[in-house]
Amino acid sequence: MVTYAKTGIEGLDFILSGGYPEGSAILLEGAPGTGKTILGMQFLYHGAQELNEAGIYITFEEFPEQLYQEMNSFGWDLRQLEKKNKLRVICMSPEVLIEQMKQPNGIFERIVKEIDCKRIVIDSLNLLHFGVEGSAEKREIVYMLRNILRKHSMTSLLIHEQSSLNKKEIPFVSYVVDGVIQLSLQEHNTIYRKRTLEVLKMRGCNIKEGEHIYRLTDDGVYLVPALSMIEDMVVMENERSVTTGIPALDQMLAGGMPRGTAFVLDTNSKANYKYLLASIITSRIRAGENIILLLSSLSGIHDLEHIYRLYGVDLADLAQKERIYFIEHYDRPIPEVFSNAVIKVNKVANQDYKELIREKVNTVVSQGIERGEKWFVFYDLNTLVSQRGKEFITSYFTEEVAAISAAEMTLLALTNFTEIGTETASFLERTCNGVFQTWVDGNYQYFQLKKSPQGNISRPLLVENIQARPFIRFI
Repeated sequence: MVTYAKTGIEGLDFILSGGYPEGSAILLEGAPGTGKTILGMQFLYHGAQELNEAGIYITFEEFPEQLYQEMNSFGWDLRQLEKKNKLRVICMSPEVLIEQMKQPNGIFERIVKEIDCKRIVIDSLNLLHFGVEGSAEKREIVYMLRNILRKHSMTSLLIHEQSSLNKKEIPFVSYVVDGVIQLSLQEHNTIYRKRTLEVLKMRGCNIKEGEHIYRLTDDGVYLVPALSMIEDMVVMENERSVTTGIPALDQMLAGGMPRGTAFVLDTNSKANYKYLLASIITSRIRAGENIILLLSSLSGIHDLEHIYRLYGVDLADLAQKERIYFIEHYDRPIPEVFSNAVIKVNKVANQDYKELIREKVNTVVSQGIERGEKWFVFYDLNTLVSQRGKEFITSYFTEEVAAISAAEMTLLALTNFTEIGTETASFLERTCNGVFQTWVDGNYQYFQLKKSPQGNISRPLLVENIQARPFIRFI
């Protein structure tokens, strides 16, 4: 089982799914000024101060006094940690380090044992190789360094100064080490520079891919994971999530769709979204919730009966038990068993629609809530737009979301942002707590969580159809 060494940077621990794998050797590379020394020292300081794990910082260039002064600006008292035998800042030449590391019971080994060292930072590999011309000898040094660090079970950061001249100077190191983290300074809005961190490799970690922005603050390195937004704490405090039936989506949503929230699914005509919707809705049914379902022009009750049966749900049985109600905008035949469960609104004018829904639906729902029942609502907004217009949506939907949230119900709405237009789409995005999107590009379908109550959004994921429930998988 892999255990992790906390990095001292919450955002970095998140994208590494816990931290650096303990005992691993990690290459930390970047251009001058990217904050490699700060990130390395933050790792050591956090381990010593918060986790009682001693560390060593070996530098070939900077004197200890200089590091003490620089790190004091972050509130890190390195001298105090040294007095407690929790840290050693050592300045020595590369030749002496190599000689002492090779020597049994040499200075290096004695210091490691003296403080029971768990973490180490070596600054830098460039200087360690300074004066060494042959690639074979450079390889030998790196292998020796890695093996000795592994022997002592230390989690290590090996700093590599990167410039336009030496970007490919020692490419073999990336294969030798367990992980590679790259810090970059990039142009941003012409006159600004943004700092990004990317984990290129990390054995034993399920990493969050992408370039993640970080800042150098008064407290050290602060990293904001890519595709992350501010959490909706009001929703989080009331969160009681229900599974979507799709493991990858549940993971993105920290357990599922929380009760009392509203989500919108943006899709297009090419995308196959029926399994996604069916999995979410039938999962709410199996969780004991009752359903209000606004039917679309493409899926009548007969169509839903077939697909829901694949998920082990009998719609006729639900209708007889008064656990599901349908809102029907089209003049289609209704099976007798569903006659009391269908509210026909195809001949109802807009001005009468709200009143009818309140009379037929809200009464049933409010009585159910009084009995302790939970309710889930699905709206096909494409139907509402086509039958009642965009202006109706903007007024009616706001009221619905507010009422549903207040009643601790959950809403999922289906729409096509392209067809309804930018203004209406933006309105729906602002109104809802979460946004799903699924689309087809060439021969592939994709899915992305673009907004969520938990503050998470995802990178585009491939949608794969599978033979077993939930008949859909995100990759």
